[in-house]
Amino acid sequence: MSNAVVLLLSLIAIFRCFHSTNSHSQILFTSQQYRDSFISSPASCPAPNPNLYYRPVIGILSHPGDGASGRLNNATDISYIAASYVKFVEAAGARVVPLIFTEPTEKLLKKLELVNGVLFTGGWAKDGLYFETVKRIFKKALEKNDAGDHFPLYGVCLGFELITMIISEDNNILEEFSGKNQASSLQIVENANIEGSVFGRFPPDLLKKLSTECLVMQNHCFGISPAKLLDNPKLSSFFEILTTCNDEDDKVYVSTVRSRNYPVTGFQWHPEKNAFEWGSSKIPHTEDAIQITQHVANFLVSEARKSLNRPVSQELLDNLIYNYKPTYCGYAGKGFDEVYIFE
Repeated sequence: MSNAVVLLLSLIAIFRCFHSTNSHSQILFTSQQYRDSFISSPASCPAPNPNLYYRPVIGILSHPGDGASGRLNNATDISYIAASYVKFVEAAGARVVPLIFTEPTEKLLKKLELVNGVLFTGGWAKDGLYFETVKRIFKKALEKNDAGDHFPLYGVCLGFELITMIISEDNNILEEFSGKNQASSLQIVENANIEGSVFGRFPPDLLKKLSTECLVMQNHCFGISPAKLLDNPKLSSFFEILTTCNDEDDKVYVSTVRSRNYPVTGFQWHPEKNAFEWGSSKIPHTEDAIQITQHVANFLVSEARKSLNRPVSQELLDNLIYNYKPTYCGYAGKGFDEVYIFE
């Protein structure tokens, strides 16, 4: 091969190398320009809705006992809150103030000024000081709403049963059902208006699965039938039935209600258990079941954000659940996994 040809091939190779390097540099340069455009012109974030409160607090009422049949503490003056209810609220973006039912009335009412909503838990107590405390808080919640403050309230299992007794003014209105430790579906009542209710923002496919799959946890011996609720003028004017369930004996009971005029929702089932309790093998833990827990929690907290209350910062910090430590009791394989105990 002649020297001229070798020289020509060398020049071609140098040119190609230079062209490739130059093209790569151009690509990097263009990419840098693209990146710099975001740095110099950041996307604007919309201002938060001034009508909503983005630091909501939920008050959870404690229940008599230690939550473990005396295995943790058998004193007569203690009460507890299952940690699953606390986690349930926190998972939706709110904090918790424990409303200890044995506290003086003045202190409890003062605590209600620190919260944007209330949750009544499950349990067994239906009389005495506990019942009177539930009644007092429930009436105060209605007064807050009547005064213009959007103040939501959830009643879960026993909580719903007690509200039923309070509204009907009949302590014997509840009926016996076989709903102990079982998973079930929820049957949405025909023509029920779910818009604006706890089910209003459920994805359509999840709503459909609610009626065909066992996605919620039942754990109760009492409840109220649709016929008995509708036949009671005080209850039927206050509540709209959203869902029903069948117990083990195929008896139908009311499983979800909402108030016609107040942000009050009642559940005979346990929305908090799917994601946060493991003591029973009957508790559903599928992805759909976890979504149900999250959607129900989200609704409560979204309603609490509408509250006008803006609690005093230091007083709130002094009363938050963070001032207490939960006790692990799930090693027994039954009941709750964690509880907060108040002496």
